[in-house]
Amino acid sequence: MSHIADLGRRIELVPMDPHCHDITLSLYETGDGRGGPAFRVHTYRRRSGADERVAFVTEAMKVLGDMESVPGGAELVRFRCGAEHRLACRRLFLEACKLASDTALAARPPSVIDKKTGRTIRAVGLGDGAYRLEMADGDPGEPGRIAGVANGLNKLAEMKPSAAGEDRVAFGCGRPHDAIVGLLLPRALNVRAVLREEEAIAGRGILAAPSAQKT
Repeated sequence: MSHIADLGRRIELVPMDPHCHDITLSLYETGDGRGGPAFRVHTYRRRSGADERVAFVTEAMKVLGDMESVPGGAELVRFRCGAEHRLACRRLFLEACKLASDTALAARPPSVIDKKTGRTIRAVGLGDGAYRLEMADGDPGEPGRIAGVANGLNKLAEMKPSAAGEDRVAFGCGRPHDAIVGLLLPRALNVRAVLREEEAIAGRGILAAPSAQKT
């Protein structure tokens, strides 16, 4: 138990990683040594390539979420703003785990083609961690759709709505997180699908009680 406690608090789990012998990957929250939050990717499985897989997922989180290594703790990462952003970090971890270890890593742009309207929606940084959602061609488009995508970002990253309008969201830390917005913007188009997918991932590889099994 002491070894488990040393890792910190587990906040997310991928039961079976298809890119590495179906090993289990976990995300733990711990401290960065200065009183701030930090995170680590870990697996208890000692299969061939497991250490390399953990290192890749950690690096993917740094690139896709603009996180940084913690000095003196190369296996730990944190957000540059020093804030927790736990929900955003959990989703960042899940997205990183979807990638094969030979994937070329690059931050995602803060824009996405919305299949529902056939138009491009982008997030424009306003400073102080705030963003405005708009159609890329400058046309106001469908205000309800823009408001829905903004609400999707609120739910996925624990951002907060702005009093300035339904098309605006902001990070509570007051710092920009363009990489996180770019990563989650496509997912914000259909939050229900994201939640269903996460439920499926969480249930993969977990045995059901006999009473819950279908006959």
